[in-house]
Amino acid sequence: MAAPAQPTVEFGHVEPLFTHFDDLDLMGMVHNTRYPVLVERALTGYWTRRGFDFTDGRYSKPDVVIVVAEFAISYRSPIRGTNPIGVHLWVEKLGQSSATYGFRVLSADAQTVHAEGKRVHIRLDQTTHRPTPWTDEARAVLRDLAAPGAE
Repeated sequence: MAAPAQPTVEFGHVEPLFTHFDDLDLMGMVHNTRYPVLVERALTGYWTRRGFDFTDGRYSKPDVVIVVAEFAISYRSPIRGTNPIGVHLWVEKLGQSSATYGFRVLSADAQTVHAEGKRVHIRLDQTTHRPTPWTDEARAVLRDLAAPGAE
């Protein structure tokens, strides 16, 4: 399958994805538990193309070591069947060791919002597993996603 066209947004980034048969429930709609997976896949794709990945059991950069501290989602309109979609990602707040993302799961043409919410990441030191500041490189990537008025 070819990647769907990427809609234009005023801030942040839209990551193109597809829904698959295993995402669907018995009614042919994307199951509610799959939306966090879609957001995870969108973030992983975005960061991987910027050199932040986990390949062959190794972290490419120290900022890859993160945990999800909070995840909130509101469902707006079901995704029916297997389709191209987009996940609009942006940063609402950037802390010393945390990042609060906003997200919207969109139809491929960005006309329908299927779900929206936020996700908070905490960067951890790989050895101590304690919060540690973002590197300048990761901070620059996060700033590229910043929404207008982001903290």
